[in-house]
Amino acid sequence: MTRRLIVERLIGATGDPDRVVAAARASATRALPTILETLNERLSTQIDVEVKAVELARLAESMPPEGSTNAVVIVPSGTSRDALTLQIDADGVALLLDACFGGDPDLPLTPIRRDLTPLELDIAAMAFEIVAGAMNGGGERAFGFRFPLPSPVSGADARKLIVRDGPAVRIVFSLIARCGEGELRLLMPQRVLLESRGDTVVGGAGDAVRQAEWRTRFGEEVMRSGVSLEATMPMMPMTLGDLCGLEVGQLIELPETAQTEARLSARGRTIFVCEFGKLGRNYTVRIKQPFDAGQDFIEGLITR
Repeated sequence: MTRRLIVERLIGATGDPDRVVAAARASATRALPTILETLNERLSTQIDVEVKAVELARLAESMPPEGSTNAVVIVPSGTSRDALTLQIDADGVALLLDACFGGDPDLPLTPIRRDLTPLELDIAAMAFEIVAGAMNGGGERAFGFRFPLPSPVSGADARKLIVRDGPAVRIVFSLIARCGEGELRLLMPQRVLLESRGDTVVGGAGDAVRQAEWRTRFGEEVMRSGVSLEATMPMMPMTLGDLCGLEVGQLIELPETAQTEARLSARGRTIFVCEFGKLGRNYTVRIKQPFDAGQDFIEGLITR
């Protein structure tokens, strides 16, 4: 992990561009229904959310431009102090503020040209929490973002944030209502994205189909392979001295249950308990039950 971080900082090591964009788009598409549903549960007026763009970027581009009033937050995870950077523009904040408090959706948005108020930052924090939660996912494939998120900042406070450079991917969500439109942008290091979600696009859909066909074909060939079967019958216990004294032509007595305790094996592994018999001129074994190695071991201890 440390080596990858150093390489990333020194030479800007990146993943394959197509793979990075595909993994980011898949993650955004998967999270979109949750974002839309959860966000509208908090609002008085319904809005729409769309994935507007997915593109390669640099982490240094995560900060708002000079003079903007965008809100921004940097989210750490277990493997990165800047695993996710979220930014919402002033129009997006105004749109959410109107939708939250029941503003007239037919009136155009009033642009915000000042630093955001604590209430407006709370609205941005709500949107950030919803988007980060949906993108994080769950289980082994979760990004591991740390919740609750830090408080968002804007204006001069945002410009005080210290950010490193490195390869990233940017996802732009459009916030759409009748009164106007805003943007919520998400920036993630390529390393963080590919460590959790890179395997979803390896080889693409065509390669996945080919792999499935190969596994089916390979399975069919395995099932056609020949296996030699051996049927054996158990004998009574014998001392090592008796074994050494055996001679050609000597008769060895079989246990009374030998005929019903024959064992069918393949490649040295016992698979069934069988009953020994005869059909016409041929000897046979009739399968009684699968062989239970654990039970056989216990019975062997008892007989000793």
